[in-house]
Amino acid sequence: MKYKLLSILFVAFVGITSIAQADLSLEDAVMQQYRRFYPAHTMMVKWIPDTKTYSHLSRDYQTLMVSDAKKITSKELINTDELKSATGEKFGYVNVISWKDDNHFYTEASGKYFLINVKDKSAESLGELPKDAGNGTLCTANNHVAYTIDNNLYIQTPDNTQWQVTNENDQIVSGQAIARSEFGISGGIFWSNGGNYLAFYQKDESEVADYPLLDITTPTGSLNSIKYPMAGQSSEKSAVGIFNVHTKETIYIKPQGNADDYLTNVGWGPNDQYLYIAEVNRDQNHMKLQKYNAKTGEFLGTLFEEKNDKWVEPEHPPYFVMNDPTDDPTFLWLSERDGFMNIYHYSDNGDLLKKVTNNKWVVSDIVGYNDNIVYYSGTGENPTENNYFSVNLVTGEQKALTDGGTCSADFSSDFRYMFVSKENIETPNIETVHDLKKGTQLKEVLKAANPLKETKLGIAEYGTIKAADNTTDLHYRMIKPADFDESKKYPVLVYVYGGPHAQLVTNSWLGGASLWMHWMANQGYIVYTLDNRGSANRGFEFESVIHRQLGKVEMEDQLKGVEFLKSLPYVDGDRMAVHGWSFGGFMTTSLMLREAGTFNVGVAGGPVTDWAYYEVMYGERYMDTPEQNEEGYKENRLHNYVKELKGDLLLIHGTVDDVVVMQHNLSLVQAFVDAGVQMDFFPYPMHPHNVRGKDRVHLMTKVLNYIIDNNK
Repeated sequence: MKYKLLSILFVAFVGITSIAQADLSLEDAVMQQYRRFYPAHTMMVKWIPDTKTYSHLSRDYQTLMVSDAKKITSKELINTDELKSATGEKFGYVNVISWKDDNHFYTEASGKYFLINVKDKSAESLGELPKDAGNGTLCTANNHVAYTIDNNLYIQTPDNTQWQVTNENDQIVSGQAIARSEFGISGGIFWSNGGNYLAFYQKDESEVADYPLLDITTPTGSLNSIKYPMAGQSSEKSAVGIFNVHTKETIYIKPQGNADDYLTNVGWGPNDQYLYIAEVNRDQNHMKLQKYNAKTGEFLGTLFEEKNDKWVEPEHPPYFVMNDPTDDPTFLWLSERDGFMNIYHYSDNGDLLKKVTNNKWVVSDIVGYNDNIVYYSGTGENPTENNYFSVNLVTGEQKALTDGGTCSADFSSDFRYMFVSKENIETPNIETVHDLKKGTQLKEVLKAANPLKETKLGIAEYGTIKAADNTTDLHYRMIKPADFDESKKYPVLVYVYGGPHAQLVTNSWLGGASLWMHWMANQGYIVYTLDNRGSANRGFEFESVIHRQLGKVEMEDQLKGVEFLKSLPYVDGDRMAVHGWSFGGFMTTSLMLREAGTFNVGVAGGPVTDWAYYEVMYGERYMDTPEQNEEGYKENRLHNYVKELKGDLLLIHGTVDDVVVMQHNLSLVQAFVDAGVQMDFFPYPMHPHNVRGKDRVHLMTKVLNYIIDNNK
């Protein structure tokens, strides 16, 4: 087996003048990573339309500043005290939703929306949402705000008039995310470009089973029932409503196929005439991009289809491109039909005009278009990175706009200027502004100091090993103690996730590691993480090898990581522990039971223990239904392996987890009891899927102490 060492992030340095480094406490590692230990950044950068200037917040967030693309200096525009004087509302920071022009921006505070004039420090009220409103979404084309109260959808006009769009029973939910936020869905409100229509998701959950969550904060305890469709069971029925702002009438679009098809990735055409919806069948192996008349709801046809024996997973709506308002509209579509996510160009009647990119790496998003140039983000050749690129829609010429690492970028409205924030394993943050027309860097805005310079961290190394197929490269991160001595033998903690849509090892500051890993390393541990096949940003073949057999290939690859670790002379192969959460909890428990004896200790948080208990949308994509894949579900039901446990296993769960419901853990505990096998269980009362806030210190203390105490 060949192993490739890529780089070393932290090394002990002793020179003529040594720097005294403080020990990192576990509490600080957990609570301060994104506070005191977070590198300096310029916050809330927003380019002002049709200018070469951008706004951003001052270091204390209290003042809105403006900077020129070329000049180093900045000037003040307005501060929170002036906003309070103009609006009567208290602002914790200057919140710019978007700029209207070079003198006005939209903002919100406590459910009140305003258009701010920065020149004379005045405010125009756009109305106030009710106290119990949620999901507020401003349309700058008409200054209306759509919002939800409970399960219904409303609109507020600038004169503070409230329109009720839906009036449904509590089984029907409007204006919120559907499909449990799969398919790239993050919200349920979609204003048309001109503000003439409001499209929204609606889901009918009347056939979805109620799932009880116990609320212990009431005197006798009470039940909070949620709708939770488990694999193979009745699911929600989706629709898309279209509310006409002028007629105040709503029409509804239902799936063209079966009632339980998914309506995903809603997108508006440029002139408010047409609505586009990616419809996916429940088996998730067939997608149709559907076109509708926005005024009447008439189905105008299927523009194109995608099929795959494993799954089809659209995550982006069509992106329309036009150089002139009189042009026939065409759109861009992101698809991984050729094995990697690439950009395709279509006419509005569904004719494929061109495959725009032909990369053997992942395009992640389209960020803009101007004058035949498409701007987009993607990994580039290194799958651990995020970079920005442009491609000419006519000539196909592609250019890299950033040069490696993990970058985020903001572009001026004409895409001439680009503000870039870049980090990598050696660089906390560097911010620069570029002239894309000339291909030059105009200025360096910020070079962040290392906020951990005076803190004793472990030594982080990065490399690749071969997967269990002996062909595919897998990326790993290894953190050694700060006082590492290769003549000694060290125990190991493997931190694992391993599931879809996640990547733990990245070319970013700290390499994607949590600071608690450095604390653990300095307790005399090696902390190791490997991104196995099935994880993100490596293309469809890499990610889909898990189909119908979740856990199998992932464990095989993790065991290659164990093999690599045991080949190292400084690793104590008899003292290995594993920890993970969610899919990582599933992996941890799987490794402890199905590969018993590999690890002495395991701590599994919020684990899936039986995929039949998991939600329809995610579970059926990767496993099909229990009826379709009886053997796959049986093989991955961890209850079947409880008698195999060797070593110590701690299971942890939030008692109101609405993602991986507590039935997973409790049923597994019952299986251990039935088998007469001892293990440990710890609940976190009233916490959902993740334990956050100050209680997270308690969680990580429990996890790491359990490993230290038992991995002997």
